[in-house]
Amino acid sequence: MKRAGVSSHFIAIIYALLFSFNASAFDDTHKSFLQCLYNNNSTSLSKLVYTKTNSSYSSILQFSLQNLRFSYNNTPKPLVIVTPLQPSHVQATVICSQLHGLQIRIRSGGHDYEGLSYVSQVPFVIIDFINYRKIQVDVENREAWVQVGATVGELYYSIGTKTKTLAVTAGACTTVGVGGQFSGGGYGSLIRKYGLSADNIIDAHIIDVKGRFLDREAMGEDLFWAIRGGGGASFGVILAWKIKLVPVPSTVTLLRAPRTLEQNATKLVHKWQSVASRLDNNLVLGLLLQTVNSSINKGELTVQALFNGLFLGGVDKLLPLVQESFPELGLAKEDCTEMSWIESTLYSSGSGGQQPLEVLLNRSQVNTDSFKAKSDIITDPIPESGLEGLWRLMFEDEAKDLVLVIFPFGGRMSEIPESEIPFPHRAGVLYQIQYSLHWQEKGEEVAQRRINWMRKLYSYMEPFVSKSPRKAYINYRDLDIGVNNIHGNTSYEQASIWGHKYFNNNFKRLAYVKTKVDPLNFFRFEQSIPTLI
Repeated sequence: MKRAGVSSHFIAIIYALLFSFNASAFDDTHKSFLQCLYNNNSTSLSKLVYTKTNSSYSSILQFSLQNLRFSYNNTPKPLVIVTPLQPSHVQATVICSQLHGLQIRIRSGGHDYEGLSYVSQVPFVIIDFINYRKIQVDVENREAWVQVGATVGELYYSIGTKTKTLAVTAGACTTVGVGGQFSGGGYGSLIRKYGLSADNIIDAHIIDVKGRFLDREAMGEDLFWAIRGGGGASFGVILAWKIKLVPVPSTVTLLRAPRTLEQNATKLVHKWQSVASRLDNNLVLGLLLQTVNSSINKGELTVQALFNGLFLGGVDKLLPLVQESFPELGLAKEDCTEMSWIESTLYSSGSGGQQPLEVLLNRSQVNTDSFKAKSDIITDPIPESGLEGLWRLMFEDEAKDLVLVIFPFGGRMSEIPESEIPFPHRAGVLYQIQYSLHWQEKGEEVAQRRINWMRKLYSYMEPFVSKSPRKAYINYRDLDIGVNNIHGNTSYEQASIWGHKYFNNNFKRLAYVKTKVDPLNFFRFEQSIPTLI
């Protein structure tokens, strides 16, 4: 990808104005912000900017809104939505937002679990990368440049239509934008073989607080370290990632083995905890827990443990591996399906194998609802009694549509040092849990009731999860674990309440980088990295 942007002369003039601008020169922040955008950009932004008076404003705002909990009328809305096509549009937005006292929210796919990519309690602008999603795949050099507005599905499609033996390590949800997923870590079915998405990033483009366009060489290794797992929106506006492509065999095997409580699920889940992180690195054997209608006790619910995963190879090699390490599961050939890697991404996303690859290009989720999510890192197996207590909670009325996605670590994840990138959950981690509670009903009363129940579940799990601190995954954003001040700066000590849970010992280095690249703390939000000042 070529470097692009406004002239260095323009940047110098505008940035200097930050220290001499008199806000009273304008009566209307909104209008003056727009005028700044239009006056100081070499390419017209008029067709790429949406205000509340624009007929398309609501549709643009709603299109990438993945959590209906943030769609209520009283949810704060942006003054302006900018949908850039080139770096200069982002540079102008960053500079003009500073000049006119507006904060920025950055949205690629809109999957931020707390809506922070499109909601703010102070006047704000959204940079929505919905149109900024070019992908360039270089099969010969095993790498790809991907702009941050591209979805994981679009990236998979671009790779899978060019090669059957190269892949990218990323997540199962194909509508997630790579901008947020990669900057927080990003994991999926190749994690135990190749690590996180962020472990495989080899270059990036970012607009910093001064409006400068920087690649890896220009930004320096400290900033490049921080944006690969530390949440890029704290440091600037990431435009594109360069990611390594990794080899995969032409045939992989997808496995799905559902087991209910009546089929000994409790003992199977208990045993799985000690097995999954030690399996062959070519195999990811995950778990999905939810309640289903019992096929044995009619009219009653039961807990189903769906053992599912991907093996980089054929079924004839997979079955002996599982039989040796986890014979209790009773995995059979009929539980397995051979296919190509790109076909497996369709199954993992829930699209099914009979769909054409073009389904990966769909940017909107089939079903959108309200939800609250949390996460935990597990370092010791949960005893059977603890699992049985969890089942009882899952039978409660408020637990309807609760899903626990449990993903094993180990393999390559245990080999990478905790400090290699900001994502710290490495050696000693058995697996990660995502708790996700969904509901269709509207209204804040319903939402609060469901959220309160999730907090009850989270409290129950406390004795069984990581401690000092209780760890969490930044891409499963959870404001319950701590927030910054809405107005003004937040001290490092205050932010450490949530920061160490996400980043452990890497949090202080993140704050050091923040202080270095954004000393006035312009890029800030409820869980942005603080400065040390």
